[in-house]
Amino acid sequence: MKDTPLSNCERDFILKAIYLKVPCPSFPQRLDGRQTYDFRRIKITFGTDYGCCFVDLGKTRVMAQVSCELVAPKESRPNEGIMFFNIELSPMASPAFEQGRQSELSVKLNRQLERCLRNSKCIDTESLCVVAGEKVWQIRVDVSMLNNDGNLMDAASVAAITALCHFRRPDVGIQGDEVTVYSPEERDPIPLSIYHMPISISFSFFQQGTFLLVDPCEREERVMDGFNHPLFYWTNNSDYFIESKLFHQTHQSAASSWREAE
Repeated sequence: MKDTPLSNCERDFILKAIYLKVPCPSFPQRLDGRQTYDFRRIKITFGTDYGCCFVDLGKTRVMAQVSCELVAPKESRPNEGIMFFNIELSPMASPAFEQGRQSELSVKLNRQLERCLRNSKCIDTESLCVVAGEKVWQIRVDVSMLNNDGNLMDAASVAAITALCHFRRPDVGIQGDEVTVYSPEERDPIPLSIYHMPISISFSFFQQGTFLLVDPCEREERVMDGFNHPLFYWTNNSDYFIESKLFHQTHQSAASSWREAE
């Protein structure tokens, strides 16, 4: 990946604005006019097919597409379906992304997305079993980055879980050893069984953790010291809980912001 470096003047300007503590809402601390814990505006739209979702987080734009197919289950889990995630970083999103090459960033984002959705067990994988030990549904989530203006992880997590909620798999019928997959015209497709909605909310650290910002833009990511990606889980009764107890006060602020975006 070939990054276009920031000039020293740009770097100093961004950092000085972040380090400047002015308790006045009319005085912005960040390049786009936001305060420390302000999110950019989030917009969610859907495509014509089930499981197609577009998420705009400020100028960051992500598309998620969910698909499914019948496959043989894993030997270690014969009664559970399979979840597969794939993230594509296209040069269309940023000149720094190279076509057809798996970068360190794409591997990191893929692992974070798997941790967010698969490891959190938000999907009832046992409901994806058709014939134990023989046929299960494999749910594939493809996430494509269309424009990168920072915080790809949060945009990807929102797009993926929203697409999964929107997705409908075909209904099936079993007669003896024969499995019949019905078209949408024959039987209504079936939604996935989702226990909760995990959402990643990213914080960037500056000056060895002295300062932190929520929802960093692309230029803020270039000058930050590090990232933290705690997960929030929303349940059907609109309650939520936090995976990590670190920065609890900041997490509460982030949770209230995401509630407003719902």
